[in-house]
Amino acid sequence: MAPPSGHSFLLISLLGIFAFHCFTRGQKNSTLIFTKEHTIRNCSCSADIRDCDYSLANLMCSCKTVLPFAIERTSYSGHLTIWFTDTSALGLLLNFTLVQDLKLSLCGTNTLPTEYLAIWGLKRLRINTEAKHASPEQSLLVHSAGEAEPRDKPPASHTGWQTCAYVSFLDMALFNKESSLKSFSIENVAGMANNFPYFPYFNTFPILSNKSYVVTFIY
Repeated sequence: MAPPSGHSFLLISLLGIFAFHCFTRGQKNSTLIFTKEHTIRNCSCSADIRDCDYSLANLMCSCKTVLPFAIERTSYSGHLTIWFTDTSALGLLLNFTLVQDLKLSLCGTNTLPTEYLAIWGLKRLRINTEAKHASPEQSLLVHSAGEAEPRDKPPASHTGWQTCAYVSFLDMALFNKESSLKSFSIENVAGMANNFPYFPYFNTFPILSNKSYVVTFIY
């Protein structure tokens, strides 16, 4: 068989580059954060990593160490997975953070206290407690609003918010139970601090007093 001509070789090379570009563009990285021994690692992963497999995550993902005092409030429009052994760092990572698709995996057998995490715009929650209870992963659809709705913008950008926003409260004690994941929602909640006086978050975080909210409790 005769070798390809110069033009054919150039065409094959261009097609190869185009195919590689399409393949890499189609890959959608997810964010994995894990806390271990007072260390926080923030990773970008192109493939799913087995829960709590720290060595594989460091090998397969692009990871960097983040100091607790250097954590900045951000938002996550894609998949966010967090592996944790206690709740000490979760508040820094999640409280009043915009997270639409969240998975929490308990990578230890510690008993967790009744502490609430407040999360904006949560649409889907998955939890894994295999390290503590040999049970399958649980999933909960919190709400199914459209992806591009302005009410899912981070709290720091108040301009353009519609009259309703979503805030979910996760009771971390749910990881101590073997029962199914449950939730209930209260719609058209106005005046957060007045309606929930036992939640200190509202005294320190700017809540729009002239807006109404859908508040979901997950337990």
